[in-house]
Amino acid sequence: MKITLSVIKADVGGYVGHSESHPDVLAKAREGLAKAKQSGLLIDYHVTKCGDDLQLIMTHQHGEENEKIHKLAWDTFVEGTEVAKSLKLYGAGQDLLSDAFSGNIKGMGPGVAEMEFEERKSEPVIIFMADKTSSGAWNMPLYKMFADPFNTIGLVIAPNMHVGFTFEVHDVKEHKKITLNAPEEIYDLLIFIGAPSRYAVKAVYSRETSDIAAVSSTQRLSLIAGRYVGKDDPVCIVRSQGTFPAVGEVLEPFALPHLVEGWMRGSHHGPFMPVAIPDSIPSRFDGPPRVTAAGFQIADGRLVGPRDMFADLSFDRARQQANEIAEYMRRHGPFEPHRLPLEEMEYTTMPQVAKKLEGRFSDLK
Repeated sequence: MKITLSVIKADVGGYVGHSESHPDVLAKAREGLAKAKQSGLLIDYHVTKCGDDLQLIMTHQHGEENEKIHKLAWDTFVEGTEVAKSLKLYGAGQDLLSDAFSGNIKGMGPGVAEMEFEERKSEPVIIFMADKTSSGAWNMPLYKMFADPFNTIGLVIAPNMHVGFTFEVHDVKEHKKITLNAPEEIYDLLIFIGAPSRYAVKAVYSRETSDIAAVSSTQRLSLIAGRYVGKDDPVCIVRSQGTFPAVGEVLEPFALPHLVEGWMRGSHHGPFMPVAIPDSIPSRFDGPPRVTAAGFQIADGRLVGPRDMFADLSFDRARQQANEIAEYMRRHGPFEPHRLPLEEMEYTTMPQVAKKLEGRFSDLK
């Protein structure tokens, strides 16, 4: 059975500030998707949140970038925005960068990750959702899952994974893409994905079967809007088991709370903290950045789950380490490397400050 799994998210209003999603907004979203399932547009759906981001997880048979599915998501976000406005939630509708739907939700603000595939005999998927960070946050975890044998032993001992995986990498500033093969091109691959503010892993494919293994949202809100309107808060879908990494290999990269950009005002580096879904309530300095993981078994398009994959004691050490890293980084205050370098702050207040003071600069003698 060929199905499409669509994960579409947007920040339609924070409760309180940028820290949480209001239950009424989630309830309104469930109401809209329930009608879509009843009408036959969707096979199944799940509504959840990560911090102040509303997450729509949907299965259907209409393929990627389908206008009806994208309009359903857009209308759901608009209705959620109206609820947010009535409650005077913070930043109501901030990710909706257009006044009207134009056929495809891409480029309109919300983040989108979709994949179409032939459902296997057993189809476990993990959907990662992030808050207070940017689209390149998945680069290191995806590299570890699909190219690092120190993380994924299946690359060494599983015959159907030994040939490796193909990475599709997007240059989010120049709107270009390149495809690179692991393991033979990993040094070339790392040149690009080691710079996550510009290059993001869009998708990963099995070289054994050519099947899609993972896909992420690569939308950069600031590049779309031309100004800072909030972080991208990306999503990522990863298939597991069989010709793909095992569930444990998919989750293992998050045992290291690696540094990502985002955090307060989208202008700082902070540790990527893996948390249970109820704990995705970033509050300290609007952070630290959070990542959640919802696991599903897909059965004839039905979403069996979710299982909250980071609600696990084995990630307690990562959470403790993330808090220690957050404390260390915070002590740097407005200095790099806590604050992002100036070239990454061109969509914040830096240009206005530079313009105000430009007449006070003089040539060196």
